[in-house]
Amino acid sequence: MLEVKNLTKSFGNRVILDNVNLTVKDGEILSIVGPSGAGKTTLLRCITGLETANSGKFLIDGQPFDPQGTADSDRVIGVVFQDYNLFPNLSVMENITLAPIMVLKKSKRQAEKEAQALLNELELNNKDSLYPWQLSGGQKQRVAIARALAMNPKILCYDEPTSALDPEMRKEVAKIILNLKKEGMTQLVVTHDFDFANKIADDILKVKALDKTFKQVQNVDQ
Repeated sequence: MLEVKNLTKSFGNRVILDNVNLTVKDGEILSIVGPSGAGKTTLLRCITGLETANSGKFLIDGQPFDPQGTADSDRVIGVVFQDYNLFPNLSVMENITLAPIMVLKKSKRQAEKEAQALLNELELNNKDSLYPWQLSGGQKQRVAIARALAMNPKILCYDEPTSALDPEMRKEVAKIILNLKKEGMTQLVVTHDFDFANKIADDILKVKALDKTFKQVQNVDQ
């Protein structure tokens, strides 16, 4: 279980996150829904260690957790970025196996075996030797998910996972997220699409931008 308590984040004199609290229960999906500019991505970047919070606490299973200071933080919280962030000069297989080999010190053979299993699960058979420019948007999305899963995270976070996808591909992403839930994966989804959030989430945190500051509106239990 992930808990965020009294999280505050400012850029200069501008307060982006103001005393934010949230909980993501084990094996469940929390969606954070709100308009652009409400601070959703900044919140996600603080949780994943890409930004430094000014104050607040992070707890994993009741224990303090520092997203930036934990050596194996990538194994605790994985992230699928809005623009995928795939390495353009690496093949699909190389994108997925790079971190397991370099960070987890897995052998190339073991990393590739596990990556191939993920590719099969995400219906990316025979895509392992392709490069990102050869993939559709939906395929890039699935490769990004496979890359995050290859680190065996406890919690998987998504930043606007459907923003560049057509309606049919949004259904496919929803299917992937719900299948991961069946496997016990705890997930946090940041999105502006309330209909998508309503389809996948156990709990929805609605937020809005008020004076350009992240404000929690309500939690909606599904």
